[in-house]
Amino acid sequence: MDYSSDEESDISESEINEYKDKPYEQLRTGKLRVRNINGTLRCPFCSGKKKQEYGYKDLLQHSSGVAKGSANRSGKQKANHLALATFLQTDLANESDQANRPADPAPAPETNEPVELYCWPWVGIIVNIVNDRNSGKSLTDSSYWLNALAKYKPIDVEIFHNDEDETAQGIVKFEKDWTGFKNAVEFEKSFEANQHSKKDWSRPKTNVDSNIYGWFARSDDYYSQGPIGNYLRKKRELKTLSDIVQEARQDKQSIVVSLANEIDMKNENLNELRSKFNEKTMSLSRVLEEKDKLQQAFYEETRKMQRLARDHVRRILEEQEKLSHELESKKKQIDWRTRELNKREALTERERQKLDEEKKQNDVRNSSLQMASMEQRKADENVLRLVEQQKREKEEALKKILQLEKQLDAKQKLEMEIEELKGKLEVMKHLGDDDDAAVKKKMEEMTEELQEKEDDLTDMESLNQTLLTKERQSNDELQAARKELIQGLQDILLSNRTNIGIKRMGEIDEKAFVLTCKQRFRADEAPIKASELCSLWQENLKKPDFHPFKVVEADGKAEEIIDEEDEKLKNLRNEWGEEIYKAVIVALKELNEYNPSGRYVVPELWNYKEGRKATLKEVINYIFKNLKTLKRKRC
Repeated sequence: MDYSSDEESDISESEINEYKDKPYEQLRTGKLRVRNINGTLRCPFCSGKKKQEYGYKDLLQHSSGVAKGSANRSGKQKANHLALATFLQTDLANESDQANRPADPAPAPETNEPVELYCWPWVGIIVNIVNDRNSGKSLTDSSYWLNALAKYKPIDVEIFHNDEDETAQGIVKFEKDWTGFKNAVEFEKSFEANQHSKKDWSRPKTNVDSNIYGWFARSDDYYSQGPIGNYLRKKRELKTLSDIVQEARQDKQSIVVSLANEIDMKNENLNELRSKFNEKTMSLSRVLEEKDKLQQAFYEETRKMQRLARDHVRRILEEQEKLSHELESKKKQIDWRTRELNKREALTERERQKLDEEKKQNDVRNSSLQMASMEQRKADENVLRLVEQQKREKEEALKKILQLEKQLDAKQKLEMEIEELKGKLEVMKHLGDDDDAAVKKKMEEMTEELQEKEDDLTDMESLNQTLLTKERQSNDELQAARKELIQGLQDILLSNRTNIGIKRMGEIDEKAFVLTCKQRFRADEAPIKASELCSLWQENLKKPDFHPFKVVEADGKAEEIIDEEDEKLKNLRNEWGEEIYKAVIVALKELNEYNPSGRYVVPELWNYKEGRKATLKEVINYIFKNLKTLKRKRC
């Protein structure tokens, strides 16, 4: 594993001794590799350098030199090489002793002891195989010997028949590994224990022998004549045990070298992938920046187009006003010319005919100009009439509300008088005498007055109900008018730059998020983080299960207020500060007031100057004032 110091930020000179503990621990645990396969040493912090095979002294000199290096070395490089020097002096101190110690003399080869050659892969030999005629067993079958020699775990048995003396010989094959060697030796020892070894087979015999002999195949069998020797020379090799051990060691070392090279390749590929990942990340950041720039340019272009559209409408109105003035001046000029023509007397018939023709043409032109002027006047009157009608309906609604309040006061007063008369009548019933004529007369008068009051109350309740119905109709008309105004003026007043506009109630103000994120993130990351956080909390406000309100009683009335002990709101205030917390609270209160059931953003006419809901009267006055301003500009 190589170490790249470019992945992290640099450190100061004063932090070198503190930082070196981390790479030193990685060197001790083996996460950073120092030793090469061939026994040399390498610097894991200089993976890009060509020289990666050092002796102990060279690597110690290299690491100490970089640790005390010049000013062009970064603080991280110095800390990493200081950790390597400490590791070499502490954990690899024995490498210094081995480097200084002279090599031990190689032992002289011993030539007196013979080296035994085996046939490899391991095989055993069985001879003098004869079928048992008494029992009828077929001993020349391979499956029989596989079962008979099963405890030595042979992988196969091959039988060679000799037709001349009706005997057979066999080759017993074992595994290539040391377990196979052990099984072959035990196979040979079993025959030696029964005195049926190769030595016993080679002794001269006086009688015909029916015993089966077996042994481990060696060099004399390899060079023997016959089918077994031919088979061994063709399918096997002669090797000593040391040769086999050396080959196994070389194979293992080659595998280790191959795996080490593969690990190095994987590390290089990993570094390339990291580099590509960093490039892709930077490319994505640039794409996001370009997207934000394009979006900002789109918004600016949209505002520019809206401004141009307003300017275009204003110019059209000015041109229309100018044409009206020109039309009026031409009309006056034609009238003047008509009067002048009427005053003049034609001296000749031709002049009179010419004057008549000019009069007819002037009349036609005058008629056309009058019609155009009337149409223009009608259009202006319709606009003003609509505005005045809306204003008049608003005043009528206010008058009805005032009248309803007066009627309600009168009703309450009348009910109090009726209750007072009832009380007096009950008192007189208890105190008076039935024979007292004056008392009876007074009671009759009070009963009649009570009946009149009750009739008046019934009439007033009927009138009150009629007024309530009209008030509801007026409120419905006012709400419909507000909706129409919101829909019609949404593209014009959707801004807080004017005193009267349309505000999206329940929408979180993103300015607080942008200001806070600019203080905590880089300039290129701040808008993205602010947008993500604002969108996240806007989605939280839409969830029905998020209702951080509690009900308190104030002046005998139940009132819903923000629960400041809500876990989400407390975490928001602690993590992101007061400004973002206040922006979320304002949006929560607006949603709870204007759309508590749907919990989505709704548009509303708003008085930005006073920070409250705008009345229809204010909106109409604002529109009427702007129309007057445009008319003054056209004049």
